[in-house]
Formats: sequence, C-alpha cells, structure tokens
Amino acid sequence: MDQLDYQLESYNYELPEERIAQNPVVPRDNSRLLVVDSLISHRHCLFKDLPEFLRPGDLLVLNNTRVLPARLYGHKSSGAAVEVLLLEEKQHNCWLALVKPGKKFKPGSVIEFELNPLSKNKFNCQNLRATVLETNGETGGRLLKFDLAPGKSLIPFLEMFGNIPFPPYVTKTEALPEQYQTIYAERSGAVAAPTAGLHFTEELFQRLQSKGIDQTCLTLHVGVGTFRPVEVDNIIEHQMHGEWINVSAETFEKIEKTKASGGRVIAVGTTSVRALEGAAIALSEKSISTENHKESAFTGYCGKTSIFIYPGYKWQIIDGLITNFHLPKSSLLMLVSALIGRERLLNLYQQVLEEPANQFGQQYRFYSFGDAMFILPESVL
Repeated sequence: MDQLDYQLESYNYELPEERIAQNPVVPRDNSRLLVVDSLISHRHCLFKDLPEFLRPGDLLVLNNTRVLPARLYGHKSSGAAVEVLLLEEKQHNCWLALVKPGKKFKPGSVIEFELNPLSKNKFNCQNLRATVLETNGETGGRLLKFDLAPGKSLIPFLEMFGNIPFPPYVTKTEALPEQYQTIYAERSGAVAAPTAGLHFTEELFQRLQSKGIDQTCLTLHVGVGTFRPVEVDNIIEHQMHGEWINVSAETFEKIEKTKASGGRVIAVGTTSVRALEGAAIALSEKSISTENHKESAFTGYCGKTSIFIYPGYKWQIIDGLITNFHLPKSSLLMLVSALIGRERLLNLYQQVLEEPANQFGQQYRFYSFGDAMFILPESVL
C-alpha cells in the first residue's frame, strides 16, 4: 500500500465543466466504453461492443432499484419556498430528508407541498404536508412526518407531487424522467440511479443472452451513502451512511455456479459491488457466529450495508466491473481504485480527457449521463 492511497487529496483530478454530461446518449448503448483489458493496456469502444469482451458462462450482476420521484417543492406557512430531497423512510411515513434552505427548519416547522405540474394523476388529490420532527446530525437533514390518513403510504403521492432527482451537476438537461431509470428498474426506493446500468438496451441484453452470458439482479437503494462527499483528509476515517440491500439466495447460488464452472462475476455498477461485497461480509460474520457456514451462505441477505471500499480491500466476490466515470475525491473513485490501483485509474481518466472525439464526434463524457468503463478481470490487481 502507498500511503498516498489514504490521503483524500490523492483522489483529486481536474475536470472541465463541459465534459460533465448533461443529457444521455440515444440510443443508450451508443455511449463510449473504455475497456481496461490488461494490467497495462486499454481500448476505446462503444458500449454496444460489450458482448465482445464477455465469455459464455460469465454472469452480470445488476442493481434493479428504481429511482423515486424524491424531490419535492413546497413552501413554509410564511410562503418561503422550500426544496426537499427524500433520502429514506425511517418509520411509516417518517422520512429522512435534505431540506433547502435547511437552517431555518426547526422541529415543529410545517411544509406544504406543491403538485408536480407534469403529473398525469392530479384528480381527486388531497393536499400533502409534513412536519419537521428533528434534525439529523449525521446528514444535516431533517426527519419529516407526512400528514397522511392511517394506512396510507407516501409512495403513491410521490407520483403526483414528486420529481425525479437528477444529480446537482446536471443543470441544463432535456432528459426525460424515464431516461434516469435503467430499463430493468423494478424495486422503488433509490434517490439516485445506478448509472452504469443506464447504458443497457433490450437489444443488447438479447445479444448477451444469445452469447450465453447470464444475468442476475440484486437491490441496493442508492441513498446519501453513495453520493455523500468524503470530507476527512485520512480517508480511513470516513464513515459511510448505511444503504438498504437485498441479495437473494438465488443470486448467491448463481454466483457459486458461475465460479465453479469457470465463469466470471461482473458487477454492473459500484452499487452492485457494494451490495455483493457487503452481503458477503455480513454472511461471513453470521456464519462464524452460528458455526453453520453452508446454511448462511444460501439464505441470502437483506439489511443495511455501510461498507467502504478503498485500496487494500480484499475482494470477496466480484471479478470485474462496469462503471461510469466518478467525481473527484468520491468514495466511488476510491472503490474503483481498489480494483486497478489509484495511480492507474487517475492516469486512465487523464488519457480519456485527452482522447480525441471518435468517428461519431463523441468525446468522453463524465458522471451520471456520461460514458462507461469496463474493468476486465485480467486488469484487476
């Protein structure tokens, strides 16, 4: 381990603002793909070329979380405008949320929410309001209690009042809400998309299937733990916020069969990595405490993970990774560095920034609506 791997500043890099993607590529699989194919080499491709780099018997692990319309707009009783980003439900209809402007929202403050003008279901809609119960010291957010009738859930109301929360660096977009969902999104609960999965199309999945490449799903509801910045100089001191995951027994069984037959487990996105590795560690701890290794390995895992992966991490499950290009000083940049090394990753980022446009006039674009990289097992340290 290089001591620089523990220093936050070592994960910084310069990114011109114009290289931050504001809109997704259409079709989705026409985005660029950097293929890291060995310890010393890489190639420039398109995402639709992905099947060329996978083998029959490989397994793709996808995060099937669905992004909630978690951004709400409203006003205080004084009329002052309010913006709320829901993070997670703590109790029935009690949600942890980031509130702007937040400093003035003390316990007892009431927020009246406004209908989304684009909502297709505005009829017979009651008002929606919430009361601030307390301040959350860990996130700087507020715990909001939504005023709903007994037995009612907030989720249906979000379809009328909520907005899909595009990331804060997406400021000039024409993207439709469905373009910030993977085509296999199924289980609602995320406040941000698992963006590596945004590149997949039905046609690409058909080509993968015809080549004998299997797939399985898990769930990690992306929350503040994924996108909260690292703010400590020594990254080891960073504490991840827990995120809810569900990795089924069937998924673990597929992984075991894949490895037993010589196939490779490829995680689609850093959220899939965190779910797999977090669940594996939790089950390992459970098996040690129960002294029943075989049984706990096939029970699956449902709960929270606060796993933080950085260089020096000992991998439990994954062999390769498909991921987007990440923000400077982010925990996701540290996770990818744990696979191929911090220096090499930053060198690749610099080469990508200097790479000229391809034959379609595309330069590499960064972050959620940007391009992707595929780290093949042959390139993992």
